Amino acid sequence: MSKEDQFTMPGLSERIERFFEELPPLLSGVEGMVARGKAYRKALCEAGLAGLDVPAGYGGGGYGPPAKALFAKLSRGRIPAEDDIFTIGLGMALPTLLEFAAEHLRRRYVEPALRGEEIWCQMYSEPGAGSDLAGLQTRALRTAGGWVLNGQKIWTSRAEIAQFAICLARTDVDAPKHKGITMFVVPMDQPGVTVRPIRQITGACEFNEVFLDDAVVPEDHVVGEVNGGWPVAVALMQNERSAIGSGGGRRPVPFEKLRDLVHDRGRAADPRVRGDLADCYIGQRLAELLSELEAESVDAGTPLGAETSLGKLWRSTNGRAAAALVGELAFATGTAWQTGDDREDWAYAVLDACALSLGGGTDEVQKNGIAEKVLGLPRDPYRTDKVPFRDLTVGTQRD
Repeated sequence: MSKEDQFTMPGLSERIERFFEELPPLLSGVEGMVARGKAYRKALCEAGLAGLDVPAGYGGGGYGPPAKALFAKLSRGRIPAEDDIFTIGLGMALPTLLEFAAEHLRRRYVEPALRGEEIWCQMYSEPGAGSDLAGLQTRALRTAGGWVLNGQKIWTSRAEIAQFAICLARTDVDAPKHKGITMFVVPMDQPGVTVRPIRQITGACEFNEVFLDDAVVPEDHVVGEVNGGWPVAVALMQNERSAIGSGGGRRPVPFEKLRDLVHDRGRAADPRVRGDLADCYIGQRLAELLSELEAESVDAGTPLGAETSLGKLWRSTNGRAAAALVGELAFATGTAWQTGDDREDWAYAVLDACALSLGGGTDEVQKNGIAEKVLGLPRDPYRTDKVPFRDLTVGTQRD
Protein backbone atom coordinates (compact mmCIF):
# COMPACT_ATOMS: atom_id res chain seq x y z
CA MET A 1 0.00 0.00 0.00
CA SER A 2 1.37 3.42 -0.93
CA LYS A 3 1.65 6.24 1.60
CA GLU A 4 -1.12 8.08 -0.23
CA ASP A 5 -3.48 5.09 0.05
CA GLN A 6 -2.52 4.56 3.68
CA PHE A 7 -3.71 8.02 4.63
CA THR A 8 -6.62 8.63 2.27
CA MET A 9 -8.38 5.36 3.20
CA PRO A 10 -8.85 6.20 6.90
CA GLY A 11 -9.56 9.77 5.98
CA LEU A 12 -6.67 11.33 7.86
CA SER A 13 -6.46 14.29 5.49
CA GLU A 14 -10.17 14.97 5.91
CA ARG A 15 -9.87 14.74 9.70
CA ILE A 16 -7.06 17.28 9.71
CA GLU A 17 -8.97 19.69 7.48
CA ARG A 18 -12.12 19.33 9.59
CA PHE A 19 -10.16 19.94 12.78
CA PHE A 20 -8.75 23.26 11.60
CA GLU A 21 -12.12 24.36 10.25
CA GLU A 22 -13.67 23.72 13.68
CA LEU A 23 -10.76 25.09 15.72
CA PRO A 24 -11.50 28.87 15.87
CA PRO A 25 -14.65 28.55 18.03
CA LEU A 26 -12.76 26.26 20.43
CA LEU A 27 -10.16 28.97 21.05
CA SER A 28 -12.58 31.88 21.05
CA GLY A 29 -12.51 33.72 24.36
CA VAL A 30 -9.42 31.86 25.63
CA GLU A 31 -6.90 34.47 26.79
CA GLY A 32 -3.20 34.18 27.57
CA MET A 33 -0.32 32.33 25.91
CA VAL A 34 -0.32 29.28 28.16
CA ALA A 35 -4.11 28.94 28.30
CA ARG A 36 -4.46 29.18 24.51
CA GLY A 37 -1.60 26.78 23.94
CA LYS A 38 -3.13 24.23 26.31
CA ALA A 39 -6.59 24.66 24.78
CA TYR A 40 -5.18 23.93 21.32
CA ARG A 41 -3.31 20.85 22.57
CA LYS A 42 -6.41 19.54 24.33
CA ALA A 43 -8.50 19.96 21.19
CA LEU A 44 -5.81 18.27 19.10
CA CYS A 45 -5.76 15.27 21.43
CA GLU A 46 -9.52 14.98 21.51
CA ALA A 47 -9.49 14.93 17.71
CA GLY A 48 -6.94 12.10 17.77
CA LEU A 49 -4.33 14.19 15.94
CA ALA A 50 -1.67 14.73 18.61
CA GLY A 51 1.59 12.86 18.20
CA LEU A 52 0.57 11.05 15.02
CA ASP A 53 4.01 9.45 14.82
CA VAL A 54 4.12 8.50 18.52
CA PRO A 55 3.21 4.88 19.39
CA ALA A 56 -0.42 4.50 20.45
CA GLY A 57 0.67 2.93 23.74
CA TYR A 58 2.07 6.29 24.81
CA GLY A 59 -0.96 8.34 23.80
CA GLY A 60 -0.03 8.98 20.17
CA GLY A 61 -1.69 8.05 16.91
CA GLY A 62 0.72 5.26 16.01
CA TYR A 63 0.74 6.14 12.32
CA GLY A 64 4.48 6.75 11.93
CA PRO A 65 6.54 9.59 10.38
CA PRO A 66 4.51 9.92 7.12
CA ALA A 67 1.44 10.96 9.13
CA LYS A 68 3.50 13.58 10.93
CA ALA A 69 4.70 14.93 7.58
CA LEU A 70 1.15 15.01 6.24
CA PHE A 71 -0.07 16.92 9.29
CA ALA A 72 2.83 19.39 8.96
CA LYS A 73 1.90 20.02 5.31
CA LEU A 74 -1.84 20.50 5.88
CA SER A 75 -1.45 22.55 9.07
CA ARG A 76 1.12 25.02 7.72
CA GLY A 77 0.10 28.54 8.71
CA ARG A 78 -2.91 27.31 10.71
CA ILE A 79 -1.38 26.33 14.05
CA PRO A 80 -1.81 28.96 16.81
CA ALA A 81 1.45 30.70 17.65
CA GLU A 82 0.92 29.75 21.30
CA ASP A 83 1.68 26.11 20.46
CA ASP A 84 5.37 27.14 20.37
CA ILE A 85 5.50 26.72 24.15
CA PHE A 86 5.40 22.96 23.56
CA THR A 87 8.15 22.79 20.91
CA ILE A 88 10.86 21.79 23.38
CA GLY A 89 8.75 19.10 24.98
CA LEU A 90 7.23 17.63 21.83
CA GLY A 91 10.03 18.21 19.34
CA MET A 92 13.07 17.58 21.54
CA ALA A 93 12.39 15.97 24.92
CA LEU A 94 9.76 13.41 23.88
CA PRO A 95 11.65 11.85 20.95
CA THR A 96 14.68 11.55 23.22
CA LEU A 97 12.67 9.94 26.02
CA LEU A 98 11.08 7.51 23.58
CA GLU A 99 14.49 6.46 22.26
CA PHE A 100 16.63 6.43 25.39
CA ALA A 101 14.55 6.59 28.58
CA ALA A 102 13.45 3.71 30.76
CA GLU A 103 9.87 2.52 30.33
CA HIS A 104 8.62 4.11 33.56
CA LEU A 105 9.76 7.54 32.34
CA ARG A 106 8.05 7.11 28.98
CA ARG A 107 4.83 6.06 30.69
CA ARG A 108 4.98 8.97 33.10
CA TYR A 109 5.90 11.85 30.78
CA VAL A 110 5.02 11.25 27.12
CA GLU A 111 1.21 11.35 27.16
CA PRO A 112 0.86 14.40 29.49
CA ALA A 113 3.18 16.34 27.18
CA LEU A 114 1.15 15.35 24.11
CA ARG A 115 -1.98 16.59 25.85
CA GLY A 116 -0.34 19.89 26.76
CA GLU A 117 -0.70 19.24 30.47
CA GLU A 118 3.03 19.69 31.14
CA ILE A 119 5.54 22.09 29.60
CA TRP A 120 9.23 21.32 29.21
CA CYS A 121 12.44 23.31 28.94
CA GLN A 122 15.97 22.29 27.99
CA MET A 123 18.85 23.07 30.35
CA TYR A 124 21.99 22.72 28.25
CA SER A 125 23.95 25.96 27.81
CA GLU A 126 25.97 27.52 30.63
CA PRO A 127 27.85 30.82 30.95
CA GLY A 128 31.07 28.98 30.09
CA ALA A 129 29.64 26.24 27.87
CA GLY A 130 27.61 27.27 24.85
CA SER A 131 28.92 26.06 21.52
CA ASP A 132 31.43 23.96 23.49
CA LEU A 133 28.59 22.25 25.30
CA ALA A 134 30.73 19.34 26.51
CA GLY A 135 32.61 21.86 28.66
CA LEU A 136 29.59 22.17 30.98
CA GLN A 137 30.35 22.41 34.70
CA THR A 138 27.00 21.84 36.42
CA ARG A 139 27.64 18.97 38.85
CA ALA A 140 25.38 16.10 39.82
CA LEU A 141 26.29 14.14 42.94
CA ARG A 142 24.63 10.87 43.86
CA THR A 143 23.05 10.77 47.32
CA ALA A 144 21.09 8.20 49.29
CA GLY A 145 17.80 9.46 47.86
CA GLY A 146 18.83 10.25 44.30
CA TRP A 147 20.87 13.08 42.83
CA VAL A 148 21.71 16.65 43.90
CA LEU A 149 22.50 19.20 41.18
CA ASN A 150 24.46 22.45 41.52
CA GLY A 151 25.32 24.91 38.78
CA GLN A 152 23.97 27.56 36.43
CA LYS A 153 22.23 27.28 33.08
CA ILE A 154 21.53 30.12 30.66
CA TRP A 155 19.43 30.89 27.55
CA THR A 156 16.81 28.44 28.84
CA SER A 157 13.64 28.99 26.82
CA ARG A 158 10.30 28.58 28.62
CA ALA A 159 11.90 27.84 32.00
CA GLU A 160 9.54 30.37 33.59
CA ILE A 161 6.49 28.24 32.70
CA ALA A 162 8.00 24.74 32.53
CA GLN A 163 7.21 21.96 34.96
CA PHE A 164 10.12 19.75 33.86
CA ALA A 165 13.53 20.09 32.22
CA ILE A 166 15.87 17.90 30.26
CA CYS A 167 19.18 18.74 31.92
CA LEU A 168 22.82 17.83 31.32
CA ALA A 169 25.16 17.66 34.29
CA ARG A 170 28.65 16.38 34.96
CA THR A 171 28.77 13.21 37.01
CA ASP A 172 32.48 12.34 36.66
CA VAL A 173 35.20 15.02 36.55
CA ASP A 174 37.91 12.38 36.18
CA ALA A 175 36.54 11.20 32.84
CA PRO A 176 37.19 13.06 29.54
CA LYS A 177 34.71 15.88 29.04
CA HIS A 178 32.45 13.96 26.64
CA LYS A 179 32.41 10.85 28.86
CA GLY A 180 31.42 12.14 32.31
CA ILE A 181 28.06 13.70 31.41
CA THR A 182 24.59 12.41 32.36
CA MET A 183 21.12 13.50 31.23
CA PHE A 184 18.40 13.98 33.84
CA VAL A 185 14.71 14.81 34.01
CA VAL A 186 14.57 17.67 36.54
CA PRO A 187 11.36 18.81 38.28
CA MET A 188 11.33 22.62 38.07
CA ASP A 189 8.92 23.32 40.92
CA GLN A 190 11.27 22.90 43.89
CA PRO A 191 13.27 25.17 46.23
CA GLY A 192 16.60 24.30 44.57
CA VAL A 193 15.61 25.78 41.20
CA THR A 194 15.63 29.56 40.67
CA VAL A 195 14.55 31.04 37.32
CA ARG A 196 15.45 34.60 36.32
CA PRO A 197 14.21 36.09 33.03
CA ILE A 198 16.52 37.71 30.48
CA ARG A 199 14.97 40.69 28.71
CA GLN A 200 15.76 40.86 25.00
CA ILE A 201 16.06 43.78 22.61
CA THR A 202 12.50 43.02 21.47
CA GLY A 203 11.23 43.74 24.98
CA ALA A 204 10.19 40.11 25.47
CA CYS A 205 11.66 37.67 28.01
CA GLU A 206 11.75 34.39 26.12
CA PHE A 207 15.01 33.23 27.70
CA ASN A 208 16.05 32.66 31.29
CA GLU A 209 19.01 31.89 33.45
CA VAL A 210 18.45 29.02 35.87
CA PHE A 211 20.33 28.49 39.12
CA LEU A 212 20.52 24.99 40.57
CA ASP A 213 21.30 25.04 44.29
CA ASP A 214 21.03 21.52 45.70
CA ALA A 215 18.24 20.75 43.25
CA VAL A 216 16.93 17.24 43.88
CA VAL A 217 16.40 14.66 41.15
CA PRO A 218 14.95 11.18 41.83
CA GLU A 219 17.35 8.28 41.43
CA ASP A 220 15.39 6.81 38.51
CA HIS A 221 15.16 10.05 36.50
CA VAL A 222 18.32 9.42 34.49
CA VAL A 223 17.82 9.31 30.70
CA GLY A 224 20.16 6.69 29.23
CA GLU A 225 23.21 5.60 31.19
CA VAL A 226 25.05 7.41 33.98
CA ASN A 227 28.15 9.03 32.41
CA GLY A 228 26.72 8.13 28.99
CA GLY A 229 24.75 11.30 28.43
CA TRP A 230 26.70 12.78 25.53
CA PRO A 231 25.25 10.50 22.78
CA VAL A 232 21.80 11.17 24.24
CA ALA A 233 22.50 14.92 24.22
CA VAL A 234 23.58 14.76 20.57
CA ALA A 235 20.40 12.87 19.67
CA LEU A 236 18.32 15.54 21.39
CA MET A 237 20.15 18.28 19.50
CA GLN A 238 19.42 16.49 16.23
CA ASN A 239 15.75 16.34 17.23
CA GLU A 240 15.95 20.04 18.09
CA ARG A 241 17.41 20.97 14.70
CA SER A 242 14.82 18.80 13.00
CA ALA A 243 12.01 20.52 14.93
CA ILE A 244 13.39 23.99 14.12
CA GLY A 245 14.04 23.12 10.49
CA SER A 246 10.47 21.86 10.09
CA GLY A 247 8.90 25.00 11.54
CA GLY A 248 9.08 24.74 15.32
CA GLY A 249 10.35 27.45 17.62
CA ARG A 250 11.14 30.82 16.10
CA ARG A 251 9.35 31.37 12.82
CA PRO A 252 10.78 33.54 10.02
CA VAL A 253 8.41 36.02 8.40
CA PRO A 254 6.44 33.84 5.95
CA PHE A 255 6.52 34.58 2.24
CA GLU A 256 2.82 35.44 2.13
CA LYS A 257 3.27 38.31 4.60
CA LEU A 258 6.35 39.52 2.73
CA ARG A 259 4.42 39.51 -0.54
CA ASP A 260 1.59 41.52 0.99
CA LEU A 261 4.09 44.00 2.46
CA VAL A 262 5.74 44.50 -0.93
CA HIS A 263 2.36 45.31 -2.49
CA ASP A 264 1.30 47.55 0.42
CA ARG A 265 4.47 49.61 0.01
CA GLY A 266 4.03 49.91 -3.76
CA ARG A 267 7.30 48.12 -4.53
CA ALA A 268 5.97 45.18 -6.55
CA ALA A 269 7.42 46.61 -9.78
CA ASP A 270 10.89 47.15 -8.33
CA PRO A 271 13.09 44.46 -9.95
CA ARG A 272 15.53 44.30 -7.03
CA VAL A 273 12.73 43.90 -4.47
CA ARG A 274 11.07 41.29 -6.69
CA GLY A 275 14.38 39.41 -6.79
CA ASP A 276 14.74 39.53 -3.00
CA LEU A 277 11.16 38.37 -2.59
CA ALA A 278 11.74 35.48 -4.99
CA ASP A 279 14.84 34.46 -3.02
CA CYS A 280 12.75 34.37 0.17
CA TYR A 281 10.13 32.20 -1.51
CA ILE A 282 12.79 29.81 -2.79
CA GLY A 283 14.36 29.69 0.65
CA GLN A 284 11.05 28.90 2.33
CA ARG A 285 10.29 26.11 -0.14
CA LEU A 286 13.77 24.63 0.24
CA ALA A 287 13.32 24.51 4.02
CA GLU A 288 9.97 22.75 3.56
CA LEU A 289 11.43 20.26 1.08
CA LEU A 290 14.38 19.49 3.37
CA SER A 291 11.90 18.77 6.15
CA GLU A 292 9.91 16.44 3.90
CA LEU A 293 13.07 14.59 2.79
CA GLU A 294 14.03 14.19 6.44
CA ALA A 295 10.62 12.70 7.27
CA GLU A 296 10.91 10.27 4.36
CA SER A 297 14.37 9.25 5.55
CA VAL A 298 13.08 8.55 9.06
CA ASP A 299 10.16 6.59 7.62
CA ALA A 300 12.66 4.45 5.71
CA GLY A 301 14.37 3.58 8.98
CA THR A 302 17.31 5.98 8.79
CA PRO A 303 17.94 7.67 12.17
CA LEU A 304 18.35 11.43 12.36
CA GLY A 305 21.93 12.54 11.75
CA ALA A 306 24.00 15.61 11.00
CA GLU A 307 21.79 16.27 7.98
CA THR A 308 19.36 17.96 10.36
CA SER A 309 21.83 20.85 10.45
CA LEU A 310 21.04 21.58 6.79
CA GLY A 311 17.40 22.42 7.46
CA LYS A 312 18.19 24.41 10.59
CA LEU A 313 20.97 26.40 8.90
CA TRP A 314 18.90 27.10 5.81
CA ARG A 315 15.91 28.22 7.87
CA SER A 316 17.98 30.67 9.91
CA THR A 317 19.70 32.03 6.78
CA ASN A 318 16.41 32.53 4.98
CA GLY A 319 14.81 34.03 8.09
CA ARG A 320 17.47 36.70 8.33
CA ALA A 321 17.07 37.49 4.63
CA ALA A 322 13.31 37.89 5.11
CA ALA A 323 13.87 40.17 8.10
CA ALA A 324 16.31 42.30 6.08
CA LEU A 325 13.66 42.79 3.42
CA VAL A 326 11.12 43.73 6.10
CA GLY A 327 13.61 46.22 7.53
CA GLU A 328 13.90 47.94 4.17
CA LEU A 329 10.20 48.00 3.35
CA ALA A 330 8.37 48.47 6.63
CA PHE A 331 10.20 51.53 7.90
CA ALA A 332 13.09 53.67 6.79
CA THR A 333 13.86 55.26 10.16
CA GLY A 334 14.95 52.12 12.00
CA THR A 335 13.43 49.71 14.46
CA ALA A 336 11.60 52.24 16.63
CA TRP A 337 7.96 51.83 17.55
CA GLN A 338 5.37 52.42 20.23
CA THR A 339 3.06 49.81 21.69
CA GLY A 340 0.11 49.44 19.36
CA ASP A 341 1.97 50.97 16.42
CA ASP A 342 1.21 49.11 13.18
CA ARG A 343 4.96 48.67 12.75
CA GLU A 344 5.36 46.81 16.04
CA ASP A 345 5.11 43.30 14.56
CA TRP A 346 7.53 44.19 11.77
CA ALA A 347 10.00 45.69 14.22
CA TYR A 348 9.83 42.57 16.37
CA ALA A 349 10.57 40.39 13.33
CA VAL A 350 13.65 42.44 12.48
CA LEU A 351 15.01 42.60 16.02
CA ASP A 352 14.35 38.92 16.69
CA ALA A 353 15.91 37.64 13.45
CA CYS A 354 19.44 37.36 14.82
CA ALA A 355 18.23 34.78 17.34
CA LEU A 356 17.45 32.43 14.44
CA SER A 357 21.20 31.93 14.05
CA LEU A 358 21.73 31.27 17.76
CA GLY A 359 18.94 29.07 19.11
CA GLY A 360 19.40 25.35 18.53
CA GLY A 361 23.12 25.82 17.89
CA THR A 362 24.83 28.69 16.11
CA ASP A 363 25.24 28.77 12.34
CA GLU A 364 28.94 28.06 12.88
CA VAL A 365 28.14 24.91 14.86
CA GLN A 366 25.81 23.75 12.06
CA LYS A 367 28.50 24.38 9.44
CA ASN A 368 31.06 22.42 11.45
CA GLY A 369 28.67 19.48 11.74
CA ILE A 370 27.91 19.54 8.02
CA ALA A 371 31.60 19.82 7.13
CA GLU A 372 32.72 16.95 9.35
CA LYS A 373 29.79 14.52 9.31
CA VAL A 374 28.14 15.16 5.94
CA LEU A 375 31.06 16.21 3.73
CA GLY A 376 33.66 14.15 5.60
CA LEU A 377 36.16 16.98 6.08
CA PRO A 378 38.84 16.56 8.80
CA ARG A 379 38.09 17.57 12.38
CA ASP A 380 39.93 20.12 14.46
CA PRO A 381 43.32 18.59 15.35
CA TYR A 382 43.03 19.70 18.99
CA ARG A 383 41.45 16.72 20.73
CA THR A 384 40.66 16.15 24.39
CA ASP A 385 39.41 12.55 24.17
CA LYS A 386 41.77 11.22 26.81
CA VAL A 387 42.23 14.25 29.09
CA PRO A 388 40.29 14.20 32.41
CA PHE A 389 37.81 17.03 32.59
CA ARG A 390 39.29 18.37 35.83
CA ASP A 391 42.56 19.03 33.95
CA LEU A 392 40.98 21.10 31.18
CA THR A 393 40.87 24.89 31.01
CA VAL A 394 37.26 25.35 30.01
CA GLY A 395 34.47 27.74 30.89
CA THR A 396 35.10 29.23 34.31
CA GLN A 397 37.43 26.36 35.22
CA ARG A 398 40.90 27.94 35.24
CA ASP A 399 44.30 27.08 36.66
